[in-house]
Amino acid sequence: MASIIHEFAYDVFLSFRGEDTRYGFTGNLKKALVDKGVRTFMDDAELQKGDEITPSLLNAIESSK
Repeated sequence: MASIIHEFAYDVFLSFRGEDTRYGFTGNLKKALVDKGVRTFMDDAELQKGDEITPSLLNAIESSK
C-alpha cells in the first residue's frame, strides 16, 4: 500500500477569540513559537461568535499539523 505524504504549511494553528488574548497570551505564544522556528498560523481577522469560518481560514486549518 502506498503511503500518503502530507506537506503542511504550518506546524501550529493558534485558535483563540478576543483582543485580550490576541495581544496578550496568544500573541506572546506565537512570537515564542516563531522565534524557535515553529511555523505558526494566527488569524488576523476577528471572528465573532456565530460568524462563519472563511475559506482561507479553513485552508489554514487543513494546512496545519
